[in-house]
Amino acid sequence: MKIQGQHFLITGANRGIGRAVVLMGARRKAHLHLVMRAADPALVAELKEVGAASVQFWPADLASRQGVEKLLSDLGQTSVDILFNNAGQLTGGLIEEQPLDDIYSMFQVNVQAVVHLTRGLLPGMIKRGRGKVVNNASVSAIMHFPCASTYAASKAAVVAFTDCIQLELQGTGVSTLCLITPGIKTRMFDEIDVKYSKNLEVPKDSISTDEYAELIGQAIERDDTYFNPTGATGMGLFVARHLPRLFQRAVARKFHR
Repeated sequence: MKIQGQHFLITGANRGIGRAVVLMGARRKAHLHLVMRAADPALVAELKEVGAASVQFWPADLASRQGVEKLLSDLGQTSVDILFNNAGQLTGGLIEEQPLDDIYSMFQVNVQAVVHLTRGLLPGMIKRGRGKVVNNASVSAIMHFPCASTYAASKAAVVAFTDCIQLELQGTGVSTLCLITPGIKTRMFDEIDVKYSKNLEVPKDSISTDEYAELIGQAIERDDTYFNPTGATGMGLFVARHLPRLFQRAVARKFHR
C-alpha cells in the first residue's frame, strides 16, 4: 500500500519508533495523525518542513479504556487509511517482583488499546474498501526470555490478534502488517537493561529508529503480512520457533536468580 497521500495514524508518535515513523511518513508526503499525551509544536513544524501533506495532533492517554474511547470519539468520522498501533510499555524482572500496577497498565496499552482502537477504526476502512493495520509486536512474542514474562505475553497476544484479523479481512481491501520488532535503540530499549540485567545477561544488539522506520515504510509499501528481523536476531528467532528446547537451554545459561 502506498503511503503518499494516505491518512496515517500513529500512536506513541512523540518518541522512539513512533517519532521515526512519523518522519518517514512526512518524507513520503502522508497526512499524519499523531496520537500522544501532549502536543509537540516543534515536531509538527518539523514534519511540515520535511514534507508532510498535513499534520494533526490527537491528545490521548491509552493507559485506560476511557482514554481510548475519548480518542475514538474525537476522531469521529476521520478517515484513517493506515493505523500504526505503536504505543507500548515495558515490564520486566522476576514475575513475583514486578509491580502489579505496572503489569495492568502495560497490558492496557500493549494489548487492550490495540484491540480497542483497531475495533473502532476497522469499520471505516472496510466501508471504504481499503486500509492497513500495522501492529508493533516484538521478538519477545516468540523468543521467550526469563524476566520478560508479562511483556512477552502482551506481544504474543498482539501477534495472535493480528493473525486472526488478517484472516477475517480477506477480500475486504484491508490488510495487516505484524512487526516482529528486534532491539531498537530507544528509551525503552535502555530500560531493558535496568529491568532485566539483575537476573539475565541482556543482548546489546540494536539498530537505529530511523533505519527501522524506513524498513517499516518499505514493508507497508510491499504489503507484507509479517516483517521479521534479519542477522543474528533473525537466526535466534528461527531457533526459538523451530528448535525451542535448544533456545531454552541457551537462554537458561544466561539467567540466574
